[in-house]
Amino acid sequence: MPSARKSSLRWSNWNLLLLVPLLMLVTPWFNSDEPRVLGLPFFYWYQFAWVPVGVLCVGLVYVKTKDQPVVEGKPDLLGVDDLDEGAK
Repeated sequence: MPSARKSSLRWSNWNLLLLVPLLMLVTPWFNSDEPRVLGLPFFYWYQFAWVPVGVLCVGLVYVKTKDQPVVEGKPDLLGVDDLDEGAK
């Protein structure tokens, strides 16, 4: 019988912030021509406006979750230096 593998994925409530950029995919919200900004139809500039929002969300989640251990309570046994072949 195979042993149960512990997943290396981690969960944080900050990850829910990654759903915000997906709101731009709700097509009926931006499927129009007006209003225009600098000659660009709403369809295009609405999508461009979501680029910084997506970058901010991903960056914030990264900053808030980068120092969390994969498994709570256990130290990381392999560091970056251990993986570097040039250090041998």
